[in-house]
Amino acid sequence: MASTVPMEAPICLVENSNGELIVNQQGLQILTSITKPVVVVAIVGMYRTGKSYLMNKLAGKNKGFSLGSTVQSHTKGIWMWCVPHPIKSDHTLVLLDTEGLGDVEKGDSKNDSWIFALAILLSSTFVYNSMNTINHQALEQMQYVKELTELIKVKSSPNVVGEDSAEFVGFFPDFVWTVRDFTLELELDGRPITPDEYLENALKLSKGEHPKIHMANLPRECIRKFFPKRKCFTFDRPTNNRSILAHLEDVQESQLEPAFKDQAENFCSYIFSNAKPKTLSGGIMVNGNRLGKLLETYVKTISRGDIPCLENAVLALAQTENSAAVQKATNHYVEQMKLRVDFPTETLQDLLNLHTDCEKEAISIFMKHSFKDDTNKFKKELVADEVLQKFLQSLAMTEEAILQTDQALTEQEKALEVEQVKREAAEKEKKLLEQQQMEMQQKMEAQQRSYEENIKQLKQKMEEDRKQILKEQEAILDHKLKEQKRLMEEGFHAKAKEMEKQMKDLQEKFDAENNKSQFSSFLDHFSNVLMIVLPGAGKLLGLAMKVLSKVVP
Repeated sequence: MASTVPMEAPICLVENSNGELIVNQQGLQILTSITKPVVVVAIVGMYRTGKSYLMNKLAGKNKGFSLGSTVQSHTKGIWMWCVPHPIKSDHTLVLLDTEGLGDVEKGDSKNDSWIFALAILLSSTFVYNSMNTINHQALEQMQYVKELTELIKVKSSPNVVGEDSAEFVGFFPDFVWTVRDFTLELELDGRPITPDEYLENALKLSKGEHPKIHMANLPRECIRKFFPKRKCFTFDRPTNNRSILAHLEDVQESQLEPAFKDQAENFCSYIFSNAKPKTLSGGIMVNGNRLGKLLETYVKTISRGDIPCLENAVLALAQTENSAAVQKATNHYVEQMKLRVDFPTETLQDLLNLHTDCEKEAISIFMKHSFKDDTNKFKKELVADEVLQKFLQSLAMTEEAILQTDQALTEQEKALEVEQVKREAAEKEKKLLEQQQMEMQQKMEAQQRSYEENIKQLKQKMEEDRKQILKEQEAILDHKLKEQKRLMEEGFHAKAKEMEKQMKDLQEKFDAENNKSQFSSFLDHFSNVLMIVLPGAGKLLGLAMKVLSKVVP
């Protein structure tokens, strides 16, 4: 399926067979064909709570995701529906409907936990769907949030124990709680409140040292720590007619309660306007292809009985993407050189200038499509001699023709008188030396331009990456500060003091990571690498010039 062609119906993306999660290859193929950035909305919740209805509304359809009308859970595994984004034409909306949590027919709660964790890992907006009210029981059903730190690792280092919530905030999605069949008055202390205020009030911590109070506070703390951006929607009952309620996908809009229709419309409008594209740490935009590769990595890890590691998954994705970026840049260079070179009229200087232009374009393409190339392994591959093999092979016949011409001229010279041969040979040698000196100077100048262009584009990309990292770090600290302030207001001074220490430690860690001298030394190191890689006729520039100088008359 081309990324511009909408799916007519959802398809299973992750099968749940006998408690084992398996990636559906047909669904994966559809996902990986999407080249546009993806806005990924996943919904989870207890089974038979109407999750699928909301996802169908987001898809602009009445039917699609199976609603079911009995006490059995209909959705198994994770189902996907990719549709054109109704507002952002340059994005694709990926809807993920998950198997209902707490299905009594399933005996393994761990399976529910992995479904929950995958929804978190894949989505950019995470919707939790519950019934009636946000009370103690509803929060207890959010036990899966408490388990996330046991199911997911951010860093691959074996020395990292008990990762701070700040590590997770950097990649966790935005959080939306939808409360269905809500019958309470949105009122607090005699004043009307919004659904958002209702959620925040429900997330207040209870005071006391009893273990039961601690356990009751745990899901509240986790939601507050892991999801800085939170939103709540309450929905009236769609209709009081039980026969209509059992078959919502077949009813007309006019048969539903006006309040429910407005609430559903507001929910969809919010998602369309506010749900962000899926990004990785560092502002790396995720398209369908990248999301599919991440999904494969996560499910394979889970199937092995291991814990998915975000850092490892992103690095594995970067390996594949950066190799493709090198090839894309290489192909562009070779194609442009073959297209623009016009033998035998080109002078060496013309070819050097052309090389500089094509190389600049190739570097730009690589920078655009690569990420997490922290050791510059792939950048060095781009400036290695293998890059020009295809182009040089295409010049082989031209070079051979010139050598044959040289050989023919040599035979003619043998027929001339000895003195004339000596004079011409001396003149030829003089001109050759002058030509070699001029060509050497031109090559050195071109090499310097190549070096400067590499450094310029690398600095620009690193500076952009650094600004993005600083932005993410500021957001984490801001979230911590707001949570500390809230703890103080609620009277949890000890917890607020502990959070103050966490913020101080984080600030010191961020300062060390962002030390400018480290940034400069890294550039110095790469400069030295380029000086080793670029000089000589055996590298990107030198190898090209060695052959091109022979080809030019």
